[in-house]
Amino acid sequence: MSRLKLGFAVSLIAVFTVSCGGATPTPTPSPVPPTDTPTPEPLTHVTLMLDWTPNTNHTGLYVAQANGYFADEGLEVEFIQPSGDVPVEQVVGSGEAEFGISFQEWLTFNRAEGVPIVSIAAIIQHNTSAFASLAELGIERPRDMEGHTYGAFGVSFERPLLQLLMECDGGDIDELEFVDVGFVDALPLLESRRVDIAWIFEAWDGIRAQVAGVELNFIRLSDWTECVPDYYTPVLITSEQMIEERPEIVRAFVHAAARGYEFAIENPQEAADILLEAAPELDPELVRASQDWLSPRYQADASQWGRQDLEVWRRYTDFLVDGGALDEPIDVEAAFTNEFLP
Repeated sequence: MSRLKLGFAVSLIAVFTVSCGGATPTPTPSPVPPTDTPTPEPLTHVTLMLDWTPNTNHTGLYVAQANGYFADEGLEVEFIQPSGDVPVEQVVGSGEAEFGISFQEWLTFNRAEGVPIVSIAAIIQHNTSAFASLAELGIERPRDMEGHTYGAFGVSFERPLLQLLMECDGGDIDELEFVDVGFVDALPLLESRRVDIAWIFEAWDGIRAQVAGVELNFIRLSDWTECVPDYYTPVLITSEQMIEERPEIVRAFVHAAARGYEFAIENPQEAADILLEAAPELDPELVRASQDWLSPRYQADASQWGRQDLEVWRRYTDFLVDGGALDEPIDVEAAFTNEFLP
């Protein structure tokens, strides 16, 4: 067959094929392979009630928020500050907030009154609180408080603790005048001489006075442990109901908080910057100086941040009972737990 005839035949076959619907179909796109990334689970919202306005006692919690440690544990944490006359212990005990910041002394008296709260981590390993006064007054030891005024919060355990402290040093509590000032800024009270003595945290008001050039004397409870045993202040708390019904949430919260405080221990200045970003109203010089002072004290000599010792709880409760501040000891083994630490 000639090339002309062959080409004509091929053309006819092609025309016949198209006319009969036999054209090559358009290729079907290949299916898109499924992604391996799962849909993220929604975060569980919980509330943390602070004991006071933001300060360096709280730094690890703000670090956990800013660095995503809470989110890593599946939590969305809302920070709220106390307001009104309802204390943190009552709010957490009633379930209106899942977590809060309290103190061993406050928790002890609240549990004695039946409030179902539990300490789940010690924020600071040893007591950094002190009774502060202007240096010019010469108040250097507990018995020196006689003849002066004390600015009281108005809570039930203040007078019994001060009585035991003063009596241990040969002082008389009846010679100390209590002035009920409530939960207010201590330093202006001292500077204005509205009161002579205020109960402060040295890491905050003590450093603040130093930054401001105000010379204070401190009666540090850590120096008088033969009179008042060491205790944990502040602490993280939750309710018995949370521990019983939502232990996985408690564990997630404590794990994230521990990471935050471990970061603040290792990186005090970076942690201070995180706190300042969250609370820009704070004095940067105060925050940075306070963080340097406090970061090594969060864990101190404990095996890990947050750990609590049964004997610390037992000695403090026995001290209150022996001194008549409590009618009977609380169940200290139910008052705290290390169960949720990493």
